[in-house]
Amino acid sequence: MGVSSQPPSPSALIVANTPAADLALTNLAYCCPSDVHRFTVPGATTGLPFTSVGDSFVLSLSYPFPSRVAATPHENIRPGHIALNAIQRRYARVSTGDSISVSRFVPPDDFDLALLMLELEFVKRGARSEEIDAVLLANQLRKKFINQVMTVGQRVTFEYHGNNYVFTVNQAAVEGQERSNAPERGMISNDTYIVFEASNASGIKVLNQREAASSNIFRQKEFNLRSLGIGGLSAEFVDIFRRAFASRVFPPHVTSKLGIKHVKGMLLYGPPGTGKTLIARQIGKMLNGKEPKIVNGPEVMSKFVGETEKNVRDLFADAEQDQRARGDESDLHVIIFDEIDAICKSRGSTRDGTGVHDSIVNQLLTKIDGVESLNNVLLIGMTNRKDLLDEALLRPGRLEVQVEISLPDKDGRTEIFEIHTKKMNENSFLADDVILEDLAAWTKNYSGAEIEGVVKSAVSYALNRQLSLDDLTKPVDEESIKVTRNDFLNALQEIVAAFGASTDDLERCRLNGMVSCGDRHKHILETAMLLVGQVKVSKGSPLVTCLLEGPSGSGKTALAATVGINSDFPFVKIVSAETMIGLHESTKCAQIAKVFEDAYKSPLSIIILDDLERLLDYVAVGPRFSNLILQTLLVLLKRLPPKGKKLLVIGTTSQVSFLDSVDVCGAFSVTYHVPTLKTKDAKKVLEQLKVFSEDDVDAAAEALNDMPIKKLYMLIEMVAQGEHGGAAEAIYSGREKIKISHFYDCLEAYSGRKKCRSFKRLPKINITRKSNIIKGKMKICVPDFEFIVLGAK
Repeated sequence: MGVSSQPPSPSALIVANTPAADLALTNLAYCCPSDVHRFTVPGATTGLPFTSVGDSFVLSLSYPFPSRVAATPHENIRPGHIALNAIQRRYARVSTGDSISVSRFVPPDDFDLALLMLELEFVKRGARSEEIDAVLLANQLRKKFINQVMTVGQRVTFEYHGNNYVFTVNQAAVEGQERSNAPERGMISNDTYIVFEASNASGIKVLNQREAASSNIFRQKEFNLRSLGIGGLSAEFVDIFRRAFASRVFPPHVTSKLGIKHVKGMLLYGPPGTGKTLIARQIGKMLNGKEPKIVNGPEVMSKFVGETEKNVRDLFADAEQDQRARGDESDLHVIIFDEIDAICKSRGSTRDGTGVHDSIVNQLLTKIDGVESLNNVLLIGMTNRKDLLDEALLRPGRLEVQVEISLPDKDGRTEIFEIHTKKMNENSFLADDVILEDLAAWTKNYSGAEIEGVVKSAVSYALNRQLSLDDLTKPVDEESIKVTRNDFLNALQEIVAAFGASTDDLERCRLNGMVSCGDRHKHILETAMLLVGQVKVSKGSPLVTCLLEGPSGSGKTALAATVGINSDFPFVKIVSAETMIGLHESTKCAQIAKVFEDAYKSPLSIIILDDLERLLDYVAVGPRFSNLILQTLLVLLKRLPPKGKKLLVIGTTSQVSFLDSVDVCGAFSVTYHVPTLKTKDAKKVLEQLKVFSEDDVDAAAEALNDMPIKKLYMLIEMVAQGEHGGAAEAIYSGREKIKISHFYDCLEAYSGRKKCRSFKRLPKINITRKSNIIKGKMKICVPDFEFIVLGAK
C-alpha cells in the first residue's frame, strides 16, 4: 500500500476545530502557512502536501485563505496546531486540545484508485428519504476530491444538492496492487470508478447504478468461514453461494435482463454432525434484512383441523406483505426448516388417517412455487434422510439447490481442530506435543461434531489432573493446565466415529491374533490385500466383491477382519447374524441396507458379510432360506456406490454349494477357498505358539493334519488348561511345555481321533464293532468308534 517518507522525527501538533463550516466539507486538514511548508515534498511544484494523521488516514494539508475565514475571530490557525473537522476527529479518536502525531506522506507510483466503494448516509439521521443519481454524484465527488487519498474505513462529509452526507470507504482498490497487511488506500483520479451503497434504513435510494454489483444482501464484505466457526466446507460453501446468492448480489434490473428467477430453496443433506445446521445458522447471520425464521417440526404441527396449514402460511405472511409493499426492493426473508424430513415426508407414505403431513407438503409447495409465488424468500431445509422427502419438493423452482455436506477430509479436519483449539492455543493451554495434522490423520470419518467432542474430552482429561477428589475446594493453578497429546489419544478411545471402522468388532473376530499358517493362507491374504489396493487406486472399479469359502473354523472371518484392519480404510463394518437374533426378515433387510448406505458416506469402505448362510436363515432340511434377504443382498452386491465413493465387500461362508445354487456366488467378483491346515501348516503354527518341546512338535503337527485353525486353537487351550490345572499362563509364557501324551488324550476326546503313540500313520479305516486287527505281526485291540490305525515301523 502507501509508502510514507517521514521527516527525521514525526511532528506533534495540537488538534483544533476547522475554522469555517464550508472548510469542514472539504476533507482537508488545515495548518498555518509555516507548518504546511514543513510537509511539502522537496522539488514538488504542484498539488497540496499529504500528511499521515496518526495511524488512521492520510489527508491533504492546506491553510485557510483570509477571505474564507473573514467572519471568524481567528483569521489564521496558530503555529503548532492542525484543524480537523468533527468526523476526522472522531475517526482519529482525538479531541480539540489533544496532541497528535503527524508526518509527511509521499504517495508511491501507480497510486491512483481503480475502484472506490462508498456507503452513503445522512449526517443527521431522520425519517427523510432521497433518491440519488449514481452517475451525477460520482462525477461531483471525483471533481471535489480529486488527488485526495482515501483509506478503507475513512469517513468523509460532503454536500450534495443542499443536503449534508457522509460516505464511508468500504473498498479502495488500486489496479494491479496485491493485497497485503498494509492499509488499503489510494488516490482519487478522473478514472476512478465509484460504486455507491446505501442501507435500507438510511433513507437513501441509489439510482442509475447499472454497472456495479450491489452487495447489500450481506452484512460482511467478505466471507471468512473460519471466523464463522465453519471448517472443511469451503467447496460446499462456494457451491451454495454460486447457486443461491450470486444472482441476488446483482441489482434487480440485471437479473430481469437475464430473464432468470432467484433460487428460492436449498436443501443441505448429509450425515449427522457434519455442519448442516451450523451453515444454515451462519447464513442467517450474514444476511441483511429480516431475522431468519427457524422452524422445528413440533412447532408447526397442531391437533386442530387446519391449524397446521395456517402455521405454514404464517411463515410466509411477512414476506408476502413486504413484496406487495416494496416489490423488487423487498428484503430477503430466510426460513430455516431443521430436520425437514419430519414434516415433509413423501405424500402417501404416512398412514395416520389424518392426512396432515400431505397437507403440509401441499401448502409448502404452493407458497414456494405456486400461482402467487414469492421472489423474496429463501427456504433452507436440512435433513439426514433425503430419501424420505417428497420428490415434488426437490424439483427446480423449489428446493433445487441440493448440497451434500459430507464428512470432512484430512484438510477439513485440520481446520476444524484449529477452530476448536484456537482459544486454548492463544492462551498457552495447548501442549507443544499436540500436532493438529496428526489428530486429523487419526480421526478418519469423524464429523465436525465428533471432532468437537474429541476436543472436549481431551480438555476434561487435562482439567481432571488439576482436581483432587479429597479436596475439591483446593485452588487450581491455571498456569499448569496443559492439554497434551495423550489427552487426545485417550479422547479418541471415548469418542468413536459413527461412520468409522468397527475396530473392536474386527479384533473380536481374531482373538488369537494372526499367525503364519503356511503358504496357502498367506497367498489368500496377499491376494485380498491386492483387492484393497485395486479399490484405492482404480477409477474403473468402484465396487469389488470377494467371497471366502471353506470349512467351518478355517479362519475365513479372521482373514476378512485382518484385511479390514490392514486396509486402513476409514469405514469398515462387519455384518453378522449374531446382531440380528429375533429380528423379522424385513428388519434384517433394513439393517443390512443401512450398513451399505453408511458405507456410501465414506470415500473408502469395506463391508464384511460374515457367515452368509446364517444371514439368509439357511436350514439344510428342505432347504429353507429367506428369499427377501437373498434378493436384498443380490441387489446390494451389484449396486455401484455413488460417484467418488469406493467399496470392497468380503463375504464368508461354509456352505458354498448352497450359495452357488441360489446364484449368490455369481454376485461376487472372485471366490477364494480357505483350506484346513496340513501337517506342515500345523507345524508352523505350533512353532510360533511354542507350547511343545522341539521333540514333540512333529508328532503333534502330524496328528493335527486337516484340522481347521480355529479348532487347533481350541484344542491347545483345552490341553493347556487341563495339563496344569488351569494354569495355562505357564504354558504360554514358556515356563512349561505340553506333554505329548496328554495332548493325544485331549485330541481323542475333542475330535474322536485316537492315536497309537508308537506307530506311524496308516490310512484311516472304519471299525463298527470291537475286533482284532493283525498288522505287521502285531495284534491291536481297538474300541468301538472311528480311528486311525498306526502300523509298526
